[in-house]
Amino acid sequence: MALKQKLSGSTAAALLASVAPMASAQQSEWSYEATIYLFMPETETSIQTPSGTLDGTLSFSDALENLDFAFMGALAATNGQWSVLADYNYTNLTFGNTAPGPAGSELETSVKTQFLTALLGYRVRNDPSAKVDLAGGFRWYSTDTEFTLTPGAAPSQTSSADASWFDPVVGVRARFTLSDAWTSTAYVDYGGFRSGSQTWSVLLTADYAINDRWLLRGGYRYISFDHNIDGNDYTFDQSGPVLGATYRF
Repeated sequence: MALKQKLSGSTAAALLASVAPMASAQQSEWSYEATIYLFMPETETSIQTPSGTLDGTLSFSDALENLDFAFMGALAATNGQWSVLADYNYTNLTFGNTAPGPAGSELETSVKTQFLTALLGYRVRNDPSAKVDLAGGFRWYSTDTEFTLTPGAAPSQTSSADASWFDPVVGVRARFTLSDAWTSTAYVDYGGFRSGSQTWSVLLTADYAINDRWLLRGGYRYISFDHNIDGNDYTFDQSGPVLGATYRF
């Protein structure tokens, strides 16, 4: 009996000794990236009203001048062929345009938007020169937008878009190794898949590794939303340069 207990104890100790390094190895397979970025886009947004469509446009050259507040960041985790990505963007903009109609007509647009994209990816190609992931998840979008039209000397008219919704999203991401320090990323997705709601985006970047931890990124981004709010067609599009810094751990 004593010998049996001693053998059982030895077996348990051996199993624990073998499992601990395996668990530690599995935990260490996870790698993470945290990115802070600045998206400086041209913004176009519109809403359909009973009296016509109101279109507000903010050019790229005026983007920073008309920016009230913004926060943009992304988190990514990778374990073997699997990856998880979350990208969040908040912007608060106010800008004006000359509106069609009587002389002196103006349209002031106040835009507060948030969107969050969350994806689960699976690597389908893992060559030294190129890595390709297929991804699926959702995009949440929230807007609190006011269009104030002042038609010359007439009283101003205000129309608003205040809503939030979720869209399912599928996408593909490819990363290419150009040299020891340089890589590039191409990403495209599409979502909605139902009448009255769709979204899609494109991201192209060139990435430079300062060291094993820090990465600088620069490129171009386009993102679009089209949704029916209370029977009115609402659109929001942003496109322009993006600059960011990534910390890998």
